[in-house]
Formats: sequence, C-alpha cells, structure tokens
Amino acid sequence: MKNKVHTFLESGLLDKYLIGDTSPIESAKVEAYISQYPDVKEEYDILQDHLELVARTQSISPPSHSLDAILSAIDKKPVVQLNPSRKIPFWFSVAACITALVFAGTSYLFYNQNQILLNENNTIADEIFDLRGDINSNNDKLDNVMRQFMKLNNPETEKYVLRGNDRAKDLKTVAYINPVDKSSLIDVVALPELSEEQCYQMWAKLQDKMVNLGILDINDRKLKSVPYIEDALSLSITIEPKGGNKNASLENSVAQIPLKKDN
Repeated sequence: MKNKVHTFLESGLLDKYLIGDTSPIESAKVEAYISQYPDVKEEYDILQDHLELVARTQSISPPSHSLDAILSAIDKKPVVQLNPSRKIPFWFSVAACITALVFAGTSYLFYNQNQILLNENNTIADEIFDLRGDINSNNDKLDNVMRQFMKLNNPETEKYVLRGNDRAKDLKTVAYINPVDKSSLIDVVALPELSEEQCYQMWAKLQDKMVNLGILDINDRKLKSVPYIEDALSLSITIEPKGGNKNASLENSVAQIPLKKDN
C-alpha cells in the first residue's frame, strides 16, 4: 500500500489538483486517495498551506498614494442628480385595487359557472346512460309482454279459471294452456291470506299421481310460466306447509278444475 501511495505522490497529480489542472477522472482519483489514505491527506494539507503562503508572499501592495488619488478623482466627477420618482396618486391605487378585485371576482364567477356546467353535463350524461338502460329494459319487458299476449290470444290457448271453495272463497287463479306449443301460464288474481306456516301449492293430476306445478304467491302478480304436463286430467290448488310439499294434501284442496281432452 505504501508503494501505491508513494507512486501516487510522485505522479504530480496532487499538485495539478491544487491548481485546478486535472481532468474530472483525475480529480475523482485524487479525492479518493485523499479520503482513503492519511499520508495523502497530510501531504494535501501541507501543499495547500504552501500555496497560500506563496500567494501571500507574491502579492503586490498598492502605492500609498493610490487611495488619495482615487478619492480626489471621485470628488472631481460631477454628481448625477437622481430625480425622485413621482408619487402615485391615491385615487389611482384605489382604482387599481378595485380593478383587481373585480377581475378576481369575475374569474371566480366564471370558474363556478364552468364547474356548474361541467357537473350538469356529467349529470345529463349519466341520466342519458340510465335512460338508455331503462329503454332497453322496457323494450325487453315489452317484448316479453307481447310474446305472452300472443300466447294468450292464440286460438289454440285454452283458459281455465280456478275458483276457491268454502275454505278459500276469494281465491281466483287463471291458467292458460296451449297443447300445441306445449306451454302453460298462471295468473294469480287473488289468494286469501294464510298463516306464516302455510302456503298455496298448485298441482296437475295424472292417472296415477299428482305433479307439483309450484307454489303460488299473491306478491307475484304477473303471468308465471309453469311446467306443461302432457295428459294432465285436472288442475288443483291445495294448502300445504310453508315451503311446499312433495305430495299433495288432497284433504286440504281449495280449488280444482278438469282439463279438456281432445277426442
């Protein structure tokens, strides 16, 4: 390491660095050596002291009469008169302040109006988007209603009205059955209120069993598709436990109607 430091000191880079005659790469190298090796740092400090001493010894003092000559020359120069700035009238300052306030108020007003218009545009855009969604939804609903209407008005569609017996006098349900396209629709018109532990359930009767067509709910006041049962003999509605039953409780029957059979 001593040989490395000795070689560096003999290279003269430290002297060149002191007088600012090194390249950026050389300067970086010198600074690295100064920070890493105490001997280099010591030599650097000594050279700095020598350089400062040389600069002082070689400095030239000005003649003693120089100061008097300079002061005499200044006294002989004409004094430049500086015209004092004109005082700004008070009314001008007030007018400037008023103008600034009006400008600030106008800018704020325009900014608020722009924000209001921007918010209105966004609101209108959202409303248009929602309106398009509503239109599409309404078109789908209208299309569905038209299809159901066509089914109801089909000459092949047969209408059956189920009315309640003494256990449910106000019950009324309409069934629309089309044996050609094999579709069935149910319209729940009225259902007497039951306890929370009971429900109305609809059945289709075959020769040897009863087929579940689903639970009837007064809140579902629209045409409802139910399974089409081939060779069904009749439709009936019974009162069953809440959630429905796998087998019809015929003793709790509240409505029944026979279905037409083709000859």
